[in-house]
Amino acid sequence: MAKAWLSLGANIGDPAAQLAEAVRRIGAADEVTVTQQSKVIITKPWGKTDQPDFANMALEVETALEPLRLLDLLQAIETAMGRVRHETWGPRVIDIDIVAYERQVLETERLTLPHPFAHERAFVLDPLAEIAPETAAWLVGRTAGPA
Repeated sequence: MAKAWLSLGANIGDPAAQLAEAVRRIGAADEVTVTQQSKVIITKPWGKTDQPDFANMALEVETALEPLRLLDLLQAIETAMGRVRHETWGPRVIDIDIVAYERQVLETERLTLPHPFAHERAFVLDPLAEIAPETAAWLVGRTAGPA
């Protein structure tokens, strides 16, 4: 089983309930076990700032799914929960990103690992540091230096 770290966020509807439901759905999926979860933090929007504050959290999961299959699962959960992709960095019912998958470096049309903006986003790093400080430090060190 591989370890992966996820970042979750929501800012429309009932964000706390939507995060809890996303965690439940991720944990109920075949070949995925939630092993740790951070507390929920409230943060200002990033990128597009004229929208409600976000509720954010991080999860550590163990999975038998390869990265792209895990991405498929997470996007299916987002869709089932009502996520519609209208605009980049816009408001959302739920957002689930793979921040890191083991220490894999991957760049495909659909997925870049580690997440290319993780080192710039306290709303990703702060919850991640709560549950996986070594992974948060690896992301900062890897993405802040030469590729």
